[in-house]
Amino acid sequence: MAETLLLGWRQYRLERKMFWRNPSAAFFNFLLPLLFLAAGGAILSGSQHDLNRLVPSIAGMSVMSTTFTALAYNTVFLRERGVLKRIRGTPMPTLSYFAGVAANAVTNTVIQIAIVIVAGRVFFGIGWPHQWLSLVVFVLAGVISLSALGVAFAHVIPNFESTAAYVNAAFLPVVFVSFYVFDSSSAPGFLRTIAEALPLKPLIAGLSGAMVTGSGLAHNLDELAVIALWGVFGIYLAVRGFSWERSGA
Repeated sequence: MAETLLLGWRQYRLERKMFWRNPSAAFFNFLLPLLFLAAGGAILSGSQHDLNRLVPSIAGMSVMSTTFTALAYNTVFLRERGVLKRIRGTPMPTLSYFAGVAANAVTNTVIQIAIVIVAGRVFFGIGWPHQWLSLVVFVLAGVISLSALGVAFAHVIPNFESTAAYVNAAFLPVVFVSFYVFDSSSAPGFLRTIAEALPLKPLIAGLSGAMVTGSGLAHNLDELAVIALWGVFGIYLAVRGFSWERSGA
């Protein structure tokens, strides 16, 4: 076990180095959500109510971009370039490899959430989170659920060249519907039903309770249950359909 943990730590350090050497990954994981936050903050600067809804929304999108989007891209890239197959043929335990990858995704998420919290405090008049325990629980649940869904979604992407189209076809509609329903009380009923059944809108609601309104876990158990169900579903599909070799190999 000690050797497995050591190899996992080394894999994690390697993942961090590769991440920062990839400008496009850094952009989509860090800069893009912050650009949305800056643009939204500039537009909504006259309404504190709207800013209170913007910040947790961007926090939720940050969790999704650093987990679902990043892992879908990376899994397809590593699979189609034969990297996963070569890793499978090494003495490294599978647990060590995936522990390093998962820890890298968690690190990116924590950094992103911290940046959003500080930005909300400094620039948008939002205080520090009221419910730190609720914040940690919802971030952790979101990371697990959306990471599993990202790996599972990679199974349906046929090749790396089409990854952007597939990922954006899932990411952008989910973000749009979730943001719209969370921000608008007049959203059509069918859109509200769809958004509340997807994992992002419940995640945003939970983060909003922890960061803005001060409502704890007891007031957001339904949202947490939805995220957990998606996590179970994602883990099942990720494990069941995972392939170390590229499509058609």
